[in-house]
Parts: sequence; structure tokens; C-alpha cells
Amino acid sequence: MAKKLIGIDLGGTTTKFAFIDTKGNILAKWRIPTDISEHGSHIVPNMIKSISDQMRKEDYNTEDFFGIGMGTPGAVDREKGTVVGAYNLGWDIVQPVGATISANLANSAALGEYWKGAGDTAQDVVFITLGTGVGGGVIANGKLVHGINGGAGEVGHITVVPNGYQCTCGKRGCLEQYASATGVVHIAKDMAQTFTGKSRIKELIDGDEDLTSKMVFFLADNGDILANQIVDRVCSYLGLALSHIGNTLNPENIIIGGGVSNAGNTLLQPTTRYFQENAFPSVRDSTKLKLAQLGNDAGVIGAASLALQFRNNQPFAAK
Repeated sequence: MAKKLIGIDLGGTTTKFAFIDTKGNILAKWRIPTDISEHGSHIVPNMIKSISDQMRKEDYNTEDFFGIGMGTPGAVDREKGTVVGAYNLGWDIVQPVGATISANLANSAALGEYWKGAGDTAQDVVFITLGTGVGGGVIANGKLVHGINGGAGEVGHITVVPNGYQCTCGKRGCLEQYASATGVVHIAKDMAQTFTGKSRIKELIDGDEDLTSKMVFFLADNGDILANQIVDRVCSYLGLALSHIGNTLNPENIIIGGGVSNAGNTLLQPTTRYFQENAFPSVRDSTKLKLAQLGNDAGVIGAASLALQFRNNQPFAAK
């Protein structure tokens, strides 16, 4: 029987798992709640138990697998097998994660899209995820770029508005504060204050009702003037940041994923326009912006691809 891979996508609310073959096909997938009580001390034991239970259910044993790859919040020390700074997991001190090959969540999603999604066999790809925050991953010459301190791919902290909105990282004007789901709502509330026309978004904000980024893009699709102005503003910042990435790395593809990317062409088309306006001509003509394809499976697929290193230290030899 051909050996398989195990992928783990560890989130603050849910932990996703998958058994995957060496061609990147999902054989089984499941999820459990993430128990962050007692400083996250139950997380690793719960993962081990869940994998063991699923292996028994599928009639597998440890010899059927090359190893485990995991995507996790926080800063990953690949040599020591530890994670630190995953505050949403309660891991405020160094946390050993055992015999896994780990990467941060955005990097795992990048690997997944590179291997089986929108990467389209390109060797140079940048992935950006637009969710509650903004993360990213960089793949150059077919290899994930980690950086000297594990900080490569922090595209959410590219400055797009000098002295702009305060970011949780301590800086101001980071892309994360303008193109994340929360950033879209922040921009909407600011722009609604000076908007004098008729808009459902303004009605919602003035009525102190809930507003989400999904609603903003939906209303833009349906002709709301203010919603379209908000989307244009968001895409102008995103396109500018992606042009900086393009001008620096000139990847074949920049792949946009995360919940905000579900807006589809309503997000992609204006972002591409602003990217092209700000990119160097040769970059503009060669680097393509694309939407992610794998959705919620990107993290487990990318994490599992890391486990191929246990086989022959060539993470994408099966591609």
C-alpha cells in the first residue's frame, strides 16, 4: 500500500485534519474544536488522539504514513519543532509540537494552492489570504521562503497609507487594516460619515446595525453607490500592495484567497486594474493575479505537502 501524508490546519476555533496521498488528493478529512483552555495545553494531546482515532476508523497504522505536516498560528522554529506567539491558542510561551514539519497558516495555504490549486505548476508564486487579518506566503523556485526569522510573507504589514489606521502589530497604515474583512468594514464606516446620497450601507451604519465585508461586496454587486466606492478604495490599497510584491519578486502568479476573496471578480477586477497601474511594465505584463481555488482545504493540503520532506527531503517531488 502506498504511503500517505497527514495534514493539520490548526486554528483558534477549529482544527482541521486530512489524510492525503502523495499526489495531493484528499482521502479523508475531518475536524475537531480547538480547546485553548489552560494555555492551550490540551491542543497537542487532542490532535494526537484525533489522528489515532481516525487511523483506527480507516484501518491504518503509523507505517502507512510518511509523516505529519501542520499549519499553525504564531512563529515557527522548524529546527526545534516549536511554536511561539500563537496568542489565539493560548500559546504565549514556547510550545513544542513534536515530530511534525510546521509552517504558519498562510504559508500552509500558499503551499496548498501552489501544489494543487491556482498555482498552475508555476515555480514562483505569492499567496495572499484576506480574512480577519491578512497573511501571505512566498514560493520561489518551487521552495517556500521562510526568511531569517520566519517572517517572510508578512504581506499584511506592507504600508499602504502612511500614518493610517493603527494596526495590532504596532505600526500604522498596514494593508491588513484596509483589505481584511474588518478593514473593509472600517473603511465603510469612515466613508459613510461623509456620504450624502442614498445607500443601504449608510442606512445600516446610521441605524447601528451589523455590517460585514460580505454585505459590502454584495451591495456593490447590486448597484449601491457607496458600496462601490468602498470596494474601489479597498481594491486600490490591495492593488498597490500587490504591485510592490510584484515589483520585488515578479512571480508568475499572485493568488488571492481567504474569505474576502469569495467576492470573486468584484474584488479581482478592480484590484488587477490598480495593480497594473502601479506595477513596473515588465511585471505588469508577466505577473498575473488569480483567485484561490482550494477554499478551506488549502491549509491541510499545504500542511501535508510539508510531510513529504520525511520521504526524501524534496517537498514537491511528487508534483
